[in-house]
Amino acid sequence: MGKKDATGSSVPVDQYRKQIGKQDYKKSKFDLKMSRLRAEAKKSSPGIKDAFLVVLAILFFIICVYAFFYLNLSTELNMDVDV
Repeated sequence: MGKKDATGSSVPVDQYRKQIGKQDYKKSKFDLKMSRLRAEAKKSSPGIKDAFLVVLAILFFIICVYAFFYLNLSTELNMDVDV
């Protein structure tokens, strides 16, 4: 009895898959090309993001070093004025 129930439920699933497959064929060549290009762009974009993050990290480090020296020099100048 269990086998009959299991085979009966796969029929609607197969029909659904066939309908989805038919919808893919209905797409024009331009739509398929654009979806392929979008997928390729997503794959290649992490390289650009990584490079941007590295440059951003280097700039942040340089700004921190600059701020450190600026604050040290400004406190030394203020101490000279007070004396």
